[in-house]
Formats: sequence, C-alpha cells, structure tokens
Amino acid sequence: MKSDNQTAAVTLDKADLENFPVAPAFLPAAWRGDLMAVYGFARLIDDAGDGDLADPASVAQLLDVPGAPEDDGFRLALLDGLEQDLDRAFATALGDDRAQGGTVLGTAAGEPRHPLVRRLVPLIERHAVTPEPFRRLIEANRVDQTVTRYPTWDDLRHYCTLSADPVGRLVLALAGRATPARIGMSDDICTALQIVEHLQDVAEDLDRGRIYLPQEDLATFGVTEQDLAAPAASREVRQLIAWEASRARTLLDRGAPLVGTVHGRLRLLLAGFTAGGYAALDAIAAAGYDVLAHRAKPDKRRLAGRAAALFAKGR
Repeated sequence: MKSDNQTAAVTLDKADLENFPVAPAFLPAAWRGDLMAVYGFARLIDDAGDGDLADPASVAQLLDVPGAPEDDGFRLALLDGLEQDLDRAFATALGDDRAQGGTVLGTAAGEPRHPLVRRLVPLIERHAVTPEPFRRLIEANRVDQTVTRYPTWDDLRHYCTLSADPVGRLVLALAGRATPARIGMSDDICTALQIVEHLQDVAEDLDRGRIYLPQEDLATFGVTEQDLAAPAASREVRQLIAWEASRARTLLDRGAPLVGTVHGRLRLLLAGFTAGGYAALDAIAAAGYDVLAHRAKPDKRRLAGRAAALFAKGR
C-alpha cells in the first residue's frame, strides 16, 4: 500500500499532462505552491469521482469512509468524505468559531487528513478564498455519478460552471484581481478549456459511460453513440467535433481579453492558460477532427508562440 504522500505525488504528477502550464517556473515559489495546491485538490476530486485514485481503499480509510471501491455509492461517499476534509481545512485555517460563523457549514472536527487537502490550509490563511468554488468542483463529480448525457449546449455549459469555472475564479482570487468583468471572461476561458478536454477525451469518456457532446448536436449531425465507439471518426463525427471546436474557440476569443486587463507574471500565466486552449484546438484541427483514432495533444512550441503573442497583444 502506498503512503499518503506517495499517492499525493502521483496525483500532482498529472499536471504535466494538462494542455496548459499549471504552475510555471517564472512564478514566485509561494504562488506556484498555491496553484499546485488548487490543482492537487481539483485533481484529487476528479480522480475520486472517476475511480482513478491510486489507492482508493486507503483514502477511504484515511477519511473514515465506509465500504469498498467496488460497492455501489462508494465514489459518492468518498466525495462526501473529501468535502468534510475541506471543512476541516477551512476550520483549521480560519479558526473553528470564525469558520462555523461564516460559510463553512460542515461539522467534521480536527485538522484535514488528506495531504492534498492539508495543502489548502496556508492558502486559505493568506488569501480571501471561500469554500464555494471548492464545493463546486466536488458537486461536478457528484453530477458525474448520475448524469451521463447532456441534452443541450446550455446543459453542458451549466455543468462547466461546476467543473471548470471555479478554477479560474480561484486563480483570480489568489492574485487579488477578481472583479465581475474579469470573472466573466475567466469563466469563458475555463469553459472553453473544459470543452476542449471533452473533445480530446471522447473515446475515454465513452469508456466510462459518459458523453459530453450535446445530444441535440449528435442528432443534428446524424451521429450515433455507436459512431463514437468506432476506432476512427466518420465524416459525420468529424463535422460534429469541428462544430464543437468552433464553439470552444468562440469562448476563448471572448475570454482572451482578460489577459490584457492584468500585468506582469499574472498576465503571462493567463496567456499560457489561454494559449493552451488554442494550441489544443489547433491540434484537433490538424488531426482532421478525428479524436477517436488518437488524443490530439498541443504542440509545446506552438503553445509557447501563441502565449507570447497573447502576452504582447493582451488578447
């Protein structure tokens, strides 16, 4: 059985697989630590919801979650246990009295137990963050346990308000640059990044029993679920993916001016996030929109070039 720190390291190592730099070296060490703490929590929640934890039984034992990984409802129980651990993190950082009098409503006592949740404590102490965006990430994974299809684009967009948008809001909060206008643009970028990831992972998601392409769009382009299970994309599937990619690009275009509203290292960080989405879309297009044959990955040189252009132009 792996130690808690070993399993945490396995989770954090997944940052290298993302479309964008999670905590690049040009940032101060404290800022990188905060970003990796947010990433680690988000990745932990996703892995718990997807059944991808390296050792789910040990995590359950750590959190006093009953049952075994093969049991029905185990993932939901694990998410509940992690939410209680989030309560512990806020209570530890803010003090029990302040936490209970504010927005932390859980009753779990003591310090957080999971190492990736413990990493949130100094972040909460230093920054004006609330439990709400973290709870949204947990709720997105609860949704994944029961919702496997999305009838409309609006339904998928609503899911992204839980699964993606909170991360961008946390980044702005950590930088002390959150305003209503910036949050709106950040939401567009984060939703676009989530849609791009869904396009890259169509085959993988289908293996999990989920389809994140709107059902109304499948019908419009004459695509069946059997078509999505094929080893390579048909003409209809490629047309569908091109359509969804164009929607994601529109969201990126709408959100990209966020880069020009900030300066310095934050501007470069946001340029990198946004460029990652554009580079991934370029990779999907270069693959002829066949996302079934292989996962289209962004070229790092194109990503760097796009990030530099975004940084210079501010959009």
